[in-house]
Amino acid sequence: MTASIRDVAGRAGVSVGTVSNVLNRPELVSSATRTRVLDAIAELGFVRNESARQLRAGSSRTVGLVVLDIANPFFTDVARGVEDVVNAAGLALILCNSDDRPEKESAYLAVLAEQRVQGVLITPTAELGPGLDALRARGVPVVLVDRRAPDADQCAVATDDVLGGRVAAEHLLAEGHRRLAFVGGVSGLPQIQERRAGVEAVVRAAPDAELTVLSPAELTVAGGREAAAQVLGVPAARRPTAAICANDLIALGVLQEMVRCGVRVPGEFAIVGYDDIDFAAAAAVPLTSVRKPRQEIGRRAAELLLDESRAGHHHQQPLFEPVLVVRESSRTSRPGGGDGEDR
Repeated sequence: MTASIRDVAGRAGVSVGTVSNVLNRPELVSSATRTRVLDAIAELGFVRNESARQLRAGSSRTVGLVVLDIANPFFTDVARGVEDVVNAAGLALILCNSDDRPEKESAYLAVLAEQRVQGVLITPTAELGPGLDALRARGVPVVLVDRRAPDADQCAVATDDVLGGRVAAEHLLAEGHRRLAFVGGVSGLPQIQERRAGVEAVVRAAPDAELTVLSPAELTVAGGREAAAQVLGVPAARRPTAAICANDLIALGVLQEMVRCGVRVPGEFAIVGYDDIDFAAAAAVPLTSVRKPRQEIGRRAAELLLDESRAGHHHQQPLFEPVLVVRESSRTSRPGGGDGEDR
């Protein structure tokens, strides 16, 4: 049978209120009494009823994090940054994976509301759903992660993805490429569309440059392989000679398919990824990638979330600057030269 708080009080010879103080306000109890109560807890194997505590307090000691795709290492790195801050504050993290599906995201938000979480960090699907407004209306802090906020009345942490697209395209043009592809065009995610906008702006400004937009079904390694097959299906005279991928998983898929088909990377085809996950540098041909400060994004978002409960909080929307890390997959005119360089 599960031991109750009354059982602990009886074993320790104290009141139920004293046991409660030991659990929640130990500084109010003398050292000797605390020791007696803690010994009784250990002997009986008592575990506090967190659900009951949440009902009394109105909130739990948990924070929710909803990400688009837990299979993407970008989000696991963001989650690590969040966890560092949350754990240091004595809270636990509930990680939810929406799979970029609005209905799944909505279901998780409902569960987090039921769990009385202290706040929610979220990388939303393309459209901001009503569940986020419902949480905020109930007084639950919500911080957008890797996504700009539509208004100034909430916190958000993002990266300048337009700039990221620009530096990727400028790099490939400097390497001599004139027929570029952007892989990931169908995605409705604003951050992906910002990357595409940055690429398009650079290509438009280069009179002799052309851009092909490819839209694989998923922003995954399989999607990258699909896009590479499409590129190879174009006649050589019109075929893109380089690709800027919406994320590193797509870039790895493009690389896999090109190598499988005997296409030399970067000799015949150059590839630039996005996010600079650890696998980018470890690829068979190390990938050039636009680096985002993944763990720092998570840490900053968690700090803003915790700060929302403090008096005098002001909403902030920090915007990180991406950095191009050049490696072998795109360095056609400068072979060799180490693991990579930041730009």
